[in-house]
Amino acid sequence: MWASRIEFRLRMLIQVVIVVLGFWAPWIEFAHFGKRVSLLEWLALEASRTGLVRFTIAAPGVIVLGSLIAALGAVLRVWGAAYLGYGVVHHGQMQSGALMADGPYRYVRNPLYLGGWCMMIAVSLTMPPSGALFTIVLTGLFYYRLILGEEAFLSGQLGEPYQRYLQAVPRLAPRLRTALPSAGSNPQWLTSLLTEIMPIGIFVSIAFLSWRYDNLLMIKGILVSFGLSLIARGIAMQNMKKAPQTQ
Repeated sequence: MWASRIEFRLRMLIQVVIVVLGFWAPWIEFAHFGKRVSLLEWLALEASRTGLVRFTIAAPGVIVLGSLIAALGAVLRVWGAAYLGYGVVHHGQMQSGALMADGPYRYVRNPLYLGGWCMMIAVSLTMPPSGALFTIVLTGLFYYRLILGEEAFLSGQLGEPYQRYLQAVPRLAPRLRTALPSAGSNPQWLTSLLTEIMPIGIFVSIAFLSWRYDNLLMIKGILVSFGLSLIARGIAMQNMKKAPQTQ
């Protein structure tokens, strides 16, 4: 069930396709399935229709919840990338360097995928409800396939130490406490903050721009953060290529 090497290499493109389909939701026009309103508005409306809360309370509640999920996604992405390093996080091939058991990896084995899924949930608030469901489910399944593929690869490369790590740290449900000691790694915070602009931008869009109740404005904020992340990653890649020449 795990993902192939081609899927891993094209993982960013596959995610972009899933998100585009989620926003487009062509089945709404062709099959009249669902409504073309944002998930944020739909959730607030449905909550108000229960009679338990008014729309003026339900809408801010959805925004706060979405902001918390986006914040969690941003923290996990930045924290995980700082310890794993840009070269590993965004490499086109699976990497099998030294076992990483520091930072967030002491509490959960896949903080980047967990953070990415939180990021997708936050983005889905700006999609039609059916498109949001499509994106959340399909992204979750794709991430799970990638996780299984990486675990199989690392098990073969790292052997028994990685097997012990699998038994000590949960795959996706973070532990609040851990018995694993810190490995003393030096996190690359600045590089991580620059190359993980996307989840940070998503948090800003949901937590601040959503109070304007302008779905198009939030989408623009997400697109701007995506563009900036591509630029930052391009610069980081160029710096990596130049680094060996300067030594």
